[in-house]
Amino acid sequence: MSEQRWIVGVDIGGTNLVVGVVPAAGGPPRALRGRATDAARGPEAVVTDIVRMAREAVREVRDVEGGAAADVVGIGVGCPGPIDRENGVVVESPNLRWRDYPLRDRVEALVDWPVVVDNDANCATYGEWWQGAGRGSRSLVGITVGTGIGGGYILDGRLVHGASDGAGEVGHTTINLSGRRCACGNEGCLEAYASGPAIAARAREGLELGAESVLHALVENELERVTAATVYEAVLVGDQYATGVMTETAKFLGAGIANAINMLNPEVVVIMGGVTQAGEHLFVPLKAEVRRRAFRAMADACRILPAELPNTSGVVGAAGIAAAELGMLGG
Repeated sequence: MSEQRWIVGVDIGGTNLVVGVVPAAGGPPRALRGRATDAARGPEAVVTDIVRMAREAVREVRDVEGGAAADVVGIGVGCPGPIDRENGVVVESPNLRWRDYPLRDRVEALVDWPVVVDNDANCATYGEWWQGAGRGSRSLVGITVGTGIGGGYILDGRLVHGASDGAGEVGHTTINLSGRRCACGNEGCLEAYASGPAIAARAREGLELGAESVLHALVENELERVTAATVYEAVLVGDQYATGVMTETAKFLGAGIANAINMLNPEVVVIMGGVTQAGEHLFVPLKAEVRRRAFRAMADACRILPAELPNTSGVVGAAGIAAAELGMLGG
């Protein structure tokens, strides 16, 4: 009989939903499974998927590791947007189009475990601090780049949530006072320039104006099929136009990260999400932009790193936050 204790970690993304089971004391996730979030179906359908996938994952872990029902002690759920953590409510998630949704209560009504809910970027940040690129650091900023751009901040081993649980929303800091409209309704947010959909939109705009690029062939001239992943693919084969789009993206992100460094003076910034697939095409111009904009002493003290848990930081962090809330970790 296993004496291991387990936490289910759930990462609700704007595009994908991922569930896994994580040792409460730390370790890699087991029984990972995922599917499209398909948030247009409504939150109840997503909750149904979460519960089904969690039960399947727990059964798989019990089959492999042994143990009893009591060995699973909780569920941690990461969800985009501002979260009322005390009540487990999604206050507003522009990328899911959820508002005032009682996520914790809806999941708890269908399972036998306590449920802890936090912002998805906080969860990914915690995962990288707990078991990834930020291990051992005292202060860390996490930046998630996907359907949206999120952020989290850890100081002395604890997430900083702010007065209303909204701290770390770096994607909704303004980089252009009259710029592109963001999903949040504001204009000029970092997310409106450097998220996955924004990278694709900026690439399409140039192609529509006649830019020469291998992207035309990659999507068979169906420009609506251009995605951020397509742009990364073109960058990796040396496409000049796509490389320019990525360089511009890096500068936008660099400006946002420099703002965070100047405000918070972290030891580490970890960048998470598919954008890191661009490798040096992202990190070289990004770091140069940070050094151009951040105070030198703060930039010198900060390491900017890609995630070490690129596909699982959200699941690991959601489980870690739940373990801490349930008194199983010191964080």
